[in-house]
Amino acid sequence: MSESSAPEPVDLHAKMDEVKPLWTPHRIGRFDGHQLLLARVDGEFVWHQHDDHDEVFIPLRGTLLLDFEGGVTREVLPGSLLVVPKGVAHRPRTEGGEVEMLVLDPMGVKHTGDVRDERTVDEYPDI
Repeated sequence: MSESSAPEPVDLHAKMDEVKPLWTPHRIGRFDGHQLLLARVDGEFVWHQHDDHDEVFIPLRGTLLLDFEGGVTREVLPGSLLVVPKGVAHRPRTEGGEVEMLVLDPMGVKHTGDVRDERTVDEYPDI
């Protein structure tokens, strides 16, 4: 592999500076039919599920809360991750401020899953 064709590292903090609207994922990479998405979130998102795939949440700054049916809530701290299995209804949310996170999803997946919401994004911006 030549110097010019070798992949470059991605500075997640610099890329996060380009993510402005809340709850709007921005694509920073693709691999094996999947996408790496950065998002800024604050408050509550919509209850939804993804029937055909798992979803991975990795907070980079702030504490992400994930609510599940039955009144179960999981706290996901920066430096940790949570995999939501396919078919499981969930609602991401925050308390006490904005959270910056990395999400791994298959290409073409909507972040609102099976629900259409005013925050549904049909095409994620590439940054």
